[in-house]
Amino acid sequence: MKALKIIFSGLYIHPRFYILGCGVIVLFIVSFFIPVLFLVSQICLALLLIFLIFDVFLLFRVQEGIIAKRILNDKMSNGDPNEIKIILQSRYDFPITSEVIDEIPVEFQVRNFHIKKEWPAGKKDTLSYQLRPVFRGLVSFGKIIVYATSPLKMAKRRFDFDEDVTVPVYPSFMQMKKYELIAFSNKTMHHGLKKVRRIGHTMEFEKIKEYVAGDDFRTVNWKATAKANKLMVNQYQDERSQSIYCMIDKGRVMKMPFNDLTLLDYAINACLVITNVILRKQDFAGFFSFSRKVENRVLPDRKASQMQKIMDALYNVSTDYFESDYGRLYADIKKNIPHRSLLLLFTNFETLDGLQRQLPYLKAISKNHLLIVIFFQNTEMDDLIKTDATDHQSIIDKVIAEKFAFEKKLIANELKKYGIQCILTKPENLTIDSLNKYLEVKARGMI
Repeated sequence: MKALKIIFSGLYIHPRFYILGCGVIVLFIVSFFIPVLFLVSQICLALLLIFLIFDVFLLFRVQEGIIAKRILNDKMSNGDPNEIKIILQSRYDFPITSEVIDEIPVEFQVRNFHIKKEWPAGKKDTLSYQLRPVFRGLVSFGKIIVYATSPLKMAKRRFDFDEDVTVPVYPSFMQMKKYELIAFSNKTMHHGLKKVRRIGHTMEFEKIKEYVAGDDFRTVNWKATAKANKLMVNQYQDERSQSIYCMIDKGRVMKMPFNDLTLLDYAINACLVITNVILRKQDFAGFFSFSRKVENRVLPDRKASQMQKIMDALYNVSTDYFESDYGRLYADIKKNIPHRSLLLLFTNFETLDGLQRQLPYLKAISKNHLLIVIFFQNTEMDDLIKTDATDHQSIIDKVIAEKFAFEKKLIANELKKYGIQCILTKPENLTIDSLNKYLEVKARGMI
């Protein structure tokens, strides 16, 4: 009874059986006009049923004919291709054709996913495919379904594997690892990172030591030289342990999508990369987001656990669709950041009027801190500008696009006029441009 239940629950008829069955039906119809074909039709029908029964026997005589297991990381990287592997093993003693269906999370909207593959007898192999999430949050994978077909191709057997698993989609830790290697390698120019010459003495005093050949004569300490009756010099060490905050505007202006990712997700991914480099540079890294109020705060630190704290905070950032309150941001910075720090503000301004409303607060923040405002070019407008105008409407669209692009440059000039540093960048170049700016600030000793 149990065996029959297994057979009926997992048995599917192969399309070839229906095709051959239709042929037999046609043969029976023809035999009505040609009686001699009636016996041939009966023989064909009997053979078809015998092959079907024999095929069912081949597929179900092995209790666990197929074994499948899904292999994936404990978290997925937002905006990057993530590899998913399925280990599949055939226990049949004859070659089979398999059709593997993985129940991909509904958030990916992949509705026709399947992998067909032929397997030799007893073969074990790995199938792989990639998913690119463009969101953060939890995703749930369902079952792995495998249909096995013998060389007769009369029937198919279905195997279900309960591989239900929930995986979080985190900010792009793949980019973080990539740019960590680039930032600390000697080939940064090949990846868009600029080398900036260190200017002046941006170092902290460490000790006084005796002069040796090769020391900078400008560091001679004449008072110590007079006391010791021999040449003494000051020794310095690089300034470290500076506080650097990444601030992300999570208002409605950051919900604009480009290449499937929102500006907010671009900013989150860039913030994760920069934070990792900051900690590797022995600086204190902090983070918070703001809109109507300041949230997701992580106090600056450089402990080993700081990277995970900031990653968790970035994972929980989501827009509230309101206009951001820069007045509250200024008040919070004045209250909670007493020492001069580097503030990386990820936001977006589409019009000069939008900047003018917030400019008094930005000017006030920049008096006590080194503020860098990072905002975005509208790449879709740039594409529209580059296209040729062919009719009256396209000319109007192109003029409007050029106006918006020019206004972005006016916003950048307005910020620079008041001594506020800024980065106007394309969304896809946000990470590299922001990282360049941080390395430049460190090299020039601007904080």
